[in-house]
Amino acid sequence: MGKFNSLNNKVVVITGGAKNLGRLLSETYAREGANIIIHHHNDNSLKQANHTLETVKDLGGNGAIFSGDLTQIENIQALFAFAEKTFGKIDIAINTVGKVLKQPIADTSEEDFDIMQSINAKQAYFFIKYAEQYMNDDGKIISIATSLLAAYTGFYSTYAGEKAPLEHYTRAASKEFMARGISVNNVAPGPMDTPFFYPQESDDAVAFHKSQALHNQLTQIEDIAPIVKFLTLEGWWINGQTLFANGGYTTR
Repeated sequence: MGKFNSLNNKVVVITGGAKNLGRLLSETYAREGANIIIHHHNDNSLKQANHTLETVKDLGGNGAIFSGDLTQIENIQALFAFAEKTFGKIDIAINTVGKVLKQPIADTSEEDFDIMQSINAKQAYFFIKYAEQYMNDDGKIISIATSLLAAYTGFYSTYAGEKAPLEHYTRAASKEFMARGISVNNVAPGPMDTPFFYPQESDDAVAFHKSQALHNQLTQIEDIAPIVKFLTLEGWWINGQTLFANGGYTTR
């Protein structure tokens, strides 16, 4: 049966698990007694990763840190190999990694495009690939997409455009992994109130983004973490889908 009755002792890999939504997810699964691999990118986020690990242990979970640039695909396989060596085969794999670029197509260089493609599409593809290879049957793979996939707007061509393939990666993987009982889904938040969001937005743009959702506010990470957890428990029957969790910011 594919439904998890408990998250206790489940092995959970969370990319970007040291800060923002990833940190909250690490804490969320720690409260359930899970074993968590907290991935972070480089030395700049090591302090945050160590702090998250301390919190995970204080909350009753077990944890370990993996450092690496996941645009280097060998690091993705190494991440899952490390998780298996540390805690055993994976039960849940959550990918929160992404990069926003807001600029006109006219100003986008080939280097800009390649960086965005590498982080938002290529990395996401190989995360799904290696998650399945190191995962127990009936596992759950969840990727964080963006509600801009349903938007009619300019300036986010390389962000929404390079997140868009994730929907088909997810549909294809959910079909291919079905015999093993592994579900594959995306959660697509609206603009989230985190440091990830603000650098490329003017005050007027922030106000506009807020105006498009319930209660004139941005998506909170606390709105998204329960949905991700839901997909690993009661929501296990959802498969191959993109869930738009955005207060009505975009719909389709």
